[in-house]
Amino acid sequence: MKTSIAIIGSGFSSLSAACYLAQQNFDVSIFEKNSTTGGRARQLIKDGFTFDIGPSWYWMPDIFDKFFNDFGKSVSDYYVLDKLKPAYKIFFHDEIITIGDCMDSICEEFERIEPGSSKPLRAFISKAQDNYNIAINKIVLRPGLSPLELVTPETITRVDQFFKTISSEVRKNFKNPKLISTLEFPVLFLGAKPSNTPSFYSFMNFADFGLGTWHPRGGMYEIIKAMTSLAAELGVTINTNSNVEKIDVENKKAKSITVNGESLNFDVVLSGADYHHSETLLDLEYRQYSEAYWQRKIFAPSSLLFYVGFDKKLQNIEHHNLFFDTDFEQHAEEIYDNPKWPENPLFYANFPSVTDASMAPENCETGFFLIPIAPDLKDNETLRQQYFDIIINRFEKLTAQKVRKNIIFKESFCVNDFIDQYNSYKGNAYGMANTLLQTAFLRPKLKSKKVSNLFFTGQLTVPGPGVPPSLISGKLVSELISKQFKLN
Repeated sequence: MKTSIAIIGSGFSSLSAACYLAQQNFDVSIFEKNSTTGGRARQLIKDGFTFDIGPSWYWMPDIFDKFFNDFGKSVSDYYVLDKLKPAYKIFFHDEIITIGDCMDSICEEFERIEPGSSKPLRAFISKAQDNYNIAINKIVLRPGLSPLELVTPETITRVDQFFKTISSEVRKNFKNPKLISTLEFPVLFLGAKPSNTPSFYSFMNFADFGLGTWHPRGGMYEIIKAMTSLAAELGVTINTNSNVEKIDVENKKAKSITVNGESLNFDVVLSGADYHHSETLLDLEYRQYSEAYWQRKIFAPSSLLFYVGFDKKLQNIEHHNLFFDTDFEQHAEEIYDNPKWPENPLFYANFPSVTDASMAPENCETGFFLIPIAPDLKDNETLRQQYFDIIINRFEKLTAQKVRKNIIFKESFCVNDFIDQYNSYKGNAYGMANTLLQTAFLRPKLKSKKVSNLFFTGQLTVPGPGVPPSLISGKLVSELISKQFKLN
């Protein structure tokens, strides 16, 4: 008899774990509450426009390559990948910085802004590359069971980088505030302020400038479709519209899950759903972490998102666009230090149809706008419209064009939707921030301490937030399960 495994949720980490476990001949079943796989990485198709509802940046292509290679496959077996040129634009109030597709062009742009800055930039990125190699090939492949996992010959010589911050490292080498914002931006993917993020995480800058920004034709959901297809090829049973309501424990072992009112028995339960929500599926005595524990943790931001169909091609934009025309520090404080709706928010705009004609009808544009906000904020339609007006006014001014009258439709997604559709704790969008005290073994564990056959995966556990870390999280938890439940 094969060991049977129930996986709750079908995001990147769940699909990753499902594939690795099925490859090792476990009997794997996925249960997804929504109508399609993907978790937060879902897709909206409306009137010929295609939107990635969730993640929209394709960084660290090597991680995706490694995942598919582990199954004798390659990325090209499932989707076409294009490197963006340029990678993105950053709009300041008085200037635009364009990040190219290679270090030479990026250095030219830095020199244009601050003569002489390309030399410290190359040194900074070289150091970031060393950190990337250590992080990706060593540290993130550890399951977060012990502090000793962080002790390697490489990390010992870099221990100071865990106590210095990205912000201090960047500001030591660069003086121009626009270049500082440009270099601090990538760590926002880790869910914390640059001033609270260890400088070792400069490896995100290498992911940005060194490895480049990519786009799967058809959108990020093509990755989910690829992983879903691979899982099916490996024999995984995928159940959508299947809401897991309870994890039943007997003699400190997960005995069954209740799905849409029906009890189903499994040997192992693995949850890739929101970690806090997953524990609420257990009786109180089997939960590892109290409500006070979760309240103390620093969570990555939530987001106010808009999906907009335009009836014309827009001007003066790229595929990815960052609008840093307001105070970076103030917005960060309004997310982390004094949580409230921001007065003058930074925002991000994604127009995939600029490089991928399949994403919008002919002579139209698909627009995805994102405002980072603190989790657990009051959320209603009036506030959503108020903030759309704020950013669209600034967008028109900074890109020197009128677009309001060209909007065919607009849909929004915010805190209430993250809670309702993803059971997200406080409506966060990216999980738990990767601060020093929330790194590696200090994050919620992959394996339950109280239930012997219960496991977790995803962005609230190791390695942390983001799509590539979620792929790795699925692999790490599969290895723990395999080690404990060796097949006969």
